[in-house]
Amino acid sequence: MTMLAEHVFHSEILVAGGGMAGCCAAIAAARAGATVILCQDRSVLGGNASSEIRMHIVGANGTGRFDRGAELETEAREGGIIEELRLENCVRNPQRSASMFDLILYEKCQAEPNLTLLLNTCVTAVKLNGDEIEQAIAERQSTEDRFTIHAEIFIDCTGDGRLAAEAGALFMEGREGKQQFNETLAPEVADNHRLGSTILMQARRHERPMPFTAPEWARKFDKHELKLRLYATPGEEEPTHEYGYWWAEWGGVLDTIKQNEAIRDELLAIVLGIWDHVKNGPPGTPAGADPFSASHWALDWFGFLPGKRESRRFIGLHVLTEQDLLSSRDFPDAIAYGGWSLDLHPPEGIDAPTLEPCTQHPVPYLYNVPLAACVSANRSNLMFAGRNISATHVAFSSTRVMATCAVIGQGVGTAAAIAVQQKLKPAEVISSAAVMSQIQQRLLRDDAYLVGVVNQDEFDLARVARISASSEQQGYAAINVISGQTRSVHGAAGAPEGRAFSGGHRWMSDPANGLPATLLLEWETPIRPREIQLIFDTGLHRHLTLSHHDGYTSRMIWGEPQPETVRDYSIDVFDGSEWKTLNTVVGNFQRRRVHRVELGNSVSQLRVVVTGMNGVDHARICEIRVY
Repeated sequence: MTMLAEHVFHSEILVAGGGMAGCCAAIAAARAGATVILCQDRSVLGGNASSEIRMHIVGANGTGRFDRGAELETEAREGGIIEELRLENCVRNPQRSASMFDLILYEKCQAEPNLTLLLNTCVTAVKLNGDEIEQAIAERQSTEDRFTIHAEIFIDCTGDGRLAAEAGALFMEGREGKQQFNETLAPEVADNHRLGSTILMQARRHERPMPFTAPEWARKFDKHELKLRLYATPGEEEPTHEYGYWWAEWGGVLDTIKQNEAIRDELLAIVLGIWDHVKNGPPGTPAGADPFSASHWALDWFGFLPGKRESRRFIGLHVLTEQDLLSSRDFPDAIAYGGWSLDLHPPEGIDAPTLEPCTQHPVPYLYNVPLAACVSANRSNLMFAGRNISATHVAFSSTRVMATCAVIGQGVGTAAAIAVQQKLKPAEVISSAAVMSQIQQRLLRDDAYLVGVVNQDEFDLARVARISASSEQQGYAAINVISGQTRSVHGAAGAPEGRAFSGGHRWMSDPANGLPATLLLEWETPIRPREIQLIFDTGLHRHLTLSHHDGYTSRMIWGEPQPETVRDYSIDVFDGSEWKTLNTVVGNFQRRRVHRVELGNSVSQLRVVVTGMNGVDHARICEIRVY
């Protein structure tokens, strides 16, 4: 006799997995008008970025040796939902609390009326009807509930691919051989090895010496074993005590799903062994010797949940390869972009002391991710987002990072919502140029970026307006707000030639004129606007992400709004006799702001008056749209 109470849910889309890909997929689909259920098997959202694991979110702008970013030239940081989350986290969480980010993700999901969030709920089975998933079974053991969830499209963002595996979707594991996809960075012979997992830690400095005695089962490391890691980490800041060691990696030669408990146990022994080495020196070190000046430091937190890099990768309608990324292949069904290096680690992790902890091969340009890599090859209503998309081991080593997973999630969620609305299967969406264009234009409207795709929204009335400003800087004229692109990517390591569309792609007022500064739109035929959307500059050339590493955070502007961002502004319309204010905003720090308005009469002029900035001495607006 089961104690589980039975519940039946009906939704248009089920998203399984509440990491960054799942959160962004669910929010995007809900905002696009679909009803969505998001199942997350943990008590918090965020996956590897959550308080349970605490890895900082990185993406196309890189980090360490291969940074990609130059002001007003190469703005590679991701936009859309992940930028919205990062900006809110930056301002609301100056203390850099991991749990505060959990809360922000929770609030964002709860705020969507079309989204039902089921925490502590794991998809455990599915029911098929031919090659289609008819329903999923999810269980929440903490409340003794079982949910039967009917949906039209199922999106697996679980990382390990539990939903898709239960559905019998085709997948790959391990490393493909060099010849299988003609990849120069693949091993000569295929094997079942993968990237390993890591447990992170945090330490805090105290006013007095804080001794540490490692448990008997902790690993012992000599200096030689950590020579390429603790003593010399290429491309990283100097080792510090406040944040853990991404290179404390292990388990890549094991089954990272079935043997995850054993991997966790060994990772605890490794992390505590490294800390013992930091605090007390290598075995045989004389008492009182302190090679890292860590005498006053003590462990504050360490995880019990491994941060997993790799397990299953599902086979889609297209398998992304090394060459796709290195050539920045122009996919007609692009729904996201990336730019992280091809970042390969030795599967043995810390047990390979003579090998560098990672070998990064930079991709020369930003690259697009196609929807075809996110649609199952053998289950007609199954999609993927996150580290489990259809990619070889080599290509996956770039697409796996969380900011890239997040924008893939937004792309897949948006595509799924439009597919549901048009009663199409995902494969049918890919084969329709018109529907793909609709998806891409919706993504651009929601502040996503796609390499080589520009705003061509026929309903955007700003595109037919006459645009001027109270002042402007050379190269940053008022007309740039309808350039069709909301960032500059013509600089080094930006978009490839022919798809970079060089230029400022924003209006910048003349500092000599001071503020207020005004952007004016005029129409020959009066219009009746219902929605006005603004995209502001948020410094996409620099790093911005919650990190517990002081050195990495020092390269950001954290705990306050980004200085390039408009703080205070109003939106006014001219009704033929006088100007009327529709909206006044004070204290803005977000990049995308949408204002819905109700007007009784048509108007021929609309203006945005910028009265305050968050740091710079002139107004900046990247885009204005009017519907």
